[in-house]
Amino acid sequence: MKITEIVLDRLRIDLDPPLRAAWDPRPREHFDATIVRVHTDEGVTGIGSGDTMDGFDSARDHFLGEDPLDIARHVKAIETANFHGGRFWPLEAALWDIIGKVAGLPVATLFGNSTRALPAYASSAELKSPQERVETAWQVREAGFQAMKIRIDRALIEDGVAAVAAVRDALGPGFTIMVDLNQSWRMAGDTATATDLATTRQLVRRLAELDVFWVEEPLPYPDVEGFRQLRMDNPGLRIAAGEMHHSVPELLRYLEDDVLDVYQMDVVLAVGMHRARTLAELAQLKHRAFTPHSWTNGIGLLANLHVAAGVGAGPFFEYPFDPPGWTPQRRDFMLTEPVLVNAGGKLEVPQRPGLGVELDEEAVRRWRI
Repeated sequence: MKITEIVLDRLRIDLDPPLRAAWDPRPREHFDATIVRVHTDEGVTGIGSGDTMDGFDSARDHFLGEDPLDIARHVKAIETANFHGGRFWPLEAALWDIIGKVAGLPVATLFGNSTRALPAYASSAELKSPQERVETAWQVREAGFQAMKIRIDRALIEDGVAAVAAVRDALGPGFTIMVDLNQSWRMAGDTATATDLATTRQLVRRLAELDVFWVEEPLPYPDVEGFRQLRMDNPGLRIAAGEMHHSVPELLRYLEDDVLDVYQMDVVLAVGMHRARTLAELAQLKHRAFTPHSWTNGIGLLANLHVAAGVGAGPFFEYPFDPPGWTPQRRDFMLTEPVLVNAGGKLEVPQRPGLGVELDEEAVRRWRI
């Protein structure tokens, strides 16, 4: 089998009203998705998505004519291309989709088949008042979720703590709450500095008193000692990070120095599926958790789900959901059906061969740039 063609479809939908994501320096008025299709001479096509694939044209020839099943070779080739400015992990997802289709198995089975469903947590996007956040939390609970992640802005700490406290009071101790501080990396154009360690330590202690399950990305990635300090301060609360760590050696250092409780590398944004599996298993051998970031689209979410289910990630899987601003229909506009949780709040692994992606070709044509 040989790769004959790699096609990119760049899609864009308008967001009206816009999504006011906590990590964006300005409201998001459109949502982009790049779909990667890897065609072969035997008629098997793999589909991936996640990052933008900007700059891929110069790297395409490194894969054409190669056997798509030679995944170790392709991972190394992607890493060499990424070193020079690309982030081409959606290509790896498409290759795994081919491998699963050739094997006649879901990719999660090839990654270990530890579970066929994972409890999902509703991952919010926007900053909301305590009353609005409680209303959303009830919607989340009614949809079957048993856990939710709330964003806190570094410039609006009191508002954020009030929202967490309101949700805890309204939904009680049986509802799991995570908090994301979005301090580890920045979107383009966001030049504000992170809060200092002393302020962050005080905030995390307050969140621990509200029985928060984990605090995510509380400090910039280079502040390894700061992360360790937060863990020592709060033995009953977990510290999570790593969603956009692009360096495997840096993640290995985190593991060796025991920096985090929860590792969150995204398989279509950060280190790829193959490497994420290795790092996840190392984390689990150290009795630390792996639960990947999944804020791209339904295809990227499925790629992360297959790895997570394969290795037995948990205790929760991230499910972007913050109605009305962010819904499965917006996120998965390129699919025939959005990826949904079941009535019990779990995300089930599609049992079709490959990643289980079913593109809506009409939507692809309609929203192609």
